[in-house]
Amino acid sequence: MNRKVFLFLTVIVLLGFFPCCKQITEQTSTKDDKKPNIILIYADDLGIGLLGHEGQKIIKTPNIDQLVKEGLHFTNAYSNMLCAPARASLITGMHDCHSKKFEITPGAMYNKISTEEFSHEEIGSILESVLSPIPEEYVFLGQVAKEAEYRTTQIGKLEWGFSTTHQQMERHGWESYYGYLDHVRAHGFYPPFLFENGNLVPIEGNTLWNSGKSSEPETPENYKERKHMEGKEHYSQNLFMDKALDFIDTNKDSSFFLYFPTQLPHGPVAVPNIHPDFLDDNRLTQIEKEYASMVKMLDDNVGEIMQKLKELSIDENTMVIFTADNGHEIYYAQKGRIEKPYTNIKTGERFDNIEHKYYSDLSGDVFDGNGGRAGMKRSNLQGGIQVPLIVRWPAKIEAGRTSSRLIANYDLLATLAETTGFSRSITTDGISFYDELINRGKGEEHEFVVYSSYTGPTLISDEGWKIRTDLEKGVFELFYLPDDFKEEKDLSEQRPEKLKELKSKLLEACEGDFFNGLFSNNGSILKVAKRENR
Repeated sequence: MNRKVFLFLTVIVLLGFFPCCKQITEQTSTKDDKKPNIILIYADDLGIGLLGHEGQKIIKTPNIDQLVKEGLHFTNAYSNMLCAPARASLITGMHDCHSKKFEITPGAMYNKISTEEFSHEEIGSILESVLSPIPEEYVFLGQVAKEAEYRTTQIGKLEWGFSTTHQQMERHGWESYYGYLDHVRAHGFYPPFLFENGNLVPIEGNTLWNSGKSSEPETPENYKERKHMEGKEHYSQNLFMDKALDFIDTNKDSSFFLYFPTQLPHGPVAVPNIHPDFLDDNRLTQIEKEYASMVKMLDDNVGEIMQKLKELSIDENTMVIFTADNGHEIYYAQKGRIEKPYTNIKTGERFDNIEHKYYSDLSGDVFDGNGGRAGMKRSNLQGGIQVPLIVRWPAKIEAGRTSSRLIANYDLLATLAETTGFSRSITTDGISFYDELINRGKGEEHEFVVYSSYTGPTLISDEGWKIRTDLEKGVFELFYLPDDFKEEKDLSEQRPEKLKELKSKLLEACEGDFFNGLFSNNGSILKVAKRENR
């Protein structure tokens, strides 16, 4: 092995192998006359409070709100606290509290194409040489649809990151794909190249090696950098929308599965134009207007997809799923307005999310992006892990229904398996909620869902009890969410028997040794993950 390749390999960090198998579920055909098309729109860092139907006061989201009116709105849905594990859980159907974790490579590997250190084929080969082989029995989201004779594609911020390969994309069941193979590069919106079906596709007019990623927080210098448009001709979300609409057009006569993991509204802030809704809104700073325009563009894109389905007369039997990867994040910090690291604007104290929990009104967030909940992205508080989930399918789903069923993002694989008629046995931590979709009874339900975080895991029960941990500080908090969605009243001392019960369930779900390994190597694994996905 030459020295250059060796040095490249030494920076690869693997967070263990694929999660251990836990629950085996046999899926059966839905016996529908015609399988539905499926479109999964996966928003990036979309705080639940940014949507109109969730109480957003500044940004109007009529197209996403229309999905609620015409579909089924889940009010008790959860995902992971961070991008990469959320996408891994979604694609594999496994939660992230197993003692063996998802296998992840560092981001920005494909920057080495711009620096001419490696070709994209060489980078793919190097990554494949250190990734473990995927066992034959593992089943993935795209694979479920493909084996059920769907045309499958993924467009946007591809896979779970941080750098992935063509071989992984194919193994996970995607007949075609278009977008970023590197999540760090996806922090910029003007890529000099993207990837399509194993091929590097240059984007003419985009010349910046870092995809035009701008800097935070807002300063005069960073504003000038963001507004300097040389080398930034094509906005990635527009490229993705063109591909998505073309895929729908091309496959209108087939059963298709379009997985659309958008970049929006993940920052740093970048958008071609301020939306007319915000041009004269004196409640907002310049960068807040731009961020609001990113959320607005996402809503407009949802409207474009729905319009395309109606034009082709296929919307009746198309299941449209709208959800997000994790909770809200601030990309519009500005001194004196809202600051990062997050601080209480009244007292100047840093939020520690134990004695001093993050809340929008204390931080200065004009959008209240977490909808009044405690915490943000990267936290196991509700603001970090509770996400929107809407499913519209006029042929089967009664319009305007609401469900409080406990849902995990790792339920999507089992649900799509039942929806598509996937016939093989699969191993998953998820439970299909297909019966709930079509109002055929609740079927099997979760007793609880579990998620990890930088500070430790959390468990939410079907009764609404929640145990959250901060293992570095030795803290276990207990909340009863139906009476306390802001997580203000720790009941661990008043209800020691409930705390003990949930501790036991959490320990079992995390297979015991998860806790021992969480901060292995003096926390270096977690520090690398933080550094890669800021």
